[in-house]
Formats: sequence, C-alpha cells, structure tokens
Amino acid sequence: MITQEQIPAVLDHPVYDTDGNKIGDAKHVFLDDTTGQPEWVSVKTGLFGTSESFVPVHDAAIVEDHLEIPYPKGKVKDAPNVDVDAGGHLSEDEEHRLYDYYGIDWDTAWQQADQPADAAALSGAARPDVGQDDAMTRSEERMHVGIERQETGRARLRKYVVTEEVQQTVPVRREEVRVEREPITDETRDAALSGPDISEAEHEVTLHEERPVTQTETVPVERVRMSTEEHIDEETVRGQVRKEKIDTEGADDEDRRGT
Repeated sequence: MITQEQIPAVLDHPVYDTDGNKIGDAKHVFLDDTTGQPEWVSVKTGLFGTSESFVPVHDAAIVEDHLEIPYPKGKVKDAPNVDVDAGGHLSEDEEHRLYDYYGIDWDTAWQQADQPADAAALSGAARPDVGQDDAMTRSEERMHVGIERQETGRARLRKYVVTEEVQQTVPVRREEVRVEREPITDETRDAALSGPDISEAEHEVTLHEERPVTQTETVPVERVRMSTEEHIDEETVRGQVRKEKIDTEGADDEDRRGT
C-alpha cells in the first residue's frame, strides 16, 4: 500500500502490471474517507489516454519510477466505468462494484479500514469518543486543490510550394534598316565613279535584336520556428466540504466552544 507522502511520486507516473506491461499513467489518487489513506488510483488508458480506469492500491507498490499493481493490464482496462461526483468521492455503490470486480471482500476491506488504534477518531461519525477525559472530537474536512497538466491542442509547421507571377520591365534593343541617300559631291565623285557605269549589284545587312532571358535561383530569405510561452491565469475552484458541529444540552451559552 502507498502512503499519502508517496502520492506525488505516483501522479502522472506510469502504472505497470506485475508482468511488466505498461497500463497507462496515474492521474488521480482517492483517499479512504475513514482512514485518510490512499485507496484507489485512476489510470489513463487507451489510445492517447482517452479512458480512465480505477484500480485499488492496497497491494500496490512504487518500483523505481512507476507504480506496480497486482492486476493484469486487460483487467484494469475492462474495469467498470465510474463517474466521480463534484467533490471527488466514490459512492458506496460504486465502491461495491469495484470491489466485486477486483474480487475484494467488502466486509474484509472495512474491517481492515477500522484497524487503527483510535478507530473512533477515524470513523468520521459525529459520536462521542470513549476516553478518560470525556471529551468529544470535532472534525471537519479540508479541500485541497491540485493541478494537473493536460494536452489542449497541437501546432505544427508545414512548408509547401506556391507559384506566383512576377513582372519586371527591362530595356531591349533591336536594329532596323534605314536607307540613306546622299548627293554626289566633289569629295565623293571619285568613289562613286570607281565601278562600271551600268551594272547590277546587291548589298546585304544583318539585323539584330535583343530578347529578355530569365533564369531562377534559390536564396534563403528567413528562418521560421515555433516556441511556447506560458501564461498564468487564476481560476476559482469550488467544492463541498463537511464539518461536524457540537451542540450542548444543560449547559450555559458561555460554555459552548468550537461550534
């Protein structure tokens, strides 16, 4: 059996059966209302921990970094579904169902729960303690709020390729034929009369033009990464706690205390 001091070593830690098979992760520990000792542990099972099963911890033990229970994995996963009330308690009927499923005798379990020396103080009932000082113990419940970490979503980076139309204006040059005529002058007469008087001839000129040519290159432009940042919010938790009151009979009002 684990103790209250060992609860932090159990929560959010793996749970294995005696054959070394991982059943899931421990999420909640439930205390016995009579003894205040751990009685049940809820284990997240199934794909992505979508199911939660209850396992008795009377014969469980902490081994290294995990909790080991004397029940096979399949039996735990098939345990009865139990709805826990807002106060985090199992009803007597629900405990009966779980005890029957795991083969634990109900009467024997309650007898073991009443074994502490001061059984009357642990009984949780509002009745007088039997003692030499004729005093009555008044008890009340305290609500302890814990925090559990759970997954709320996922984010991922994905790179994909898109094609965009780009436009850029560049100057291009081309050649055109222009016919130039010039009159014969005294300076050009000798050159003009150097050939035959009448003949056929042709002259060819090659024309050129420029055309835009494109090519692409890959260049890095930025680095993208994801990081998480933590924000702290405050939430108000409400619950119900019970406490005992003591009434006196045959005593003056000024003698009333702790009520």
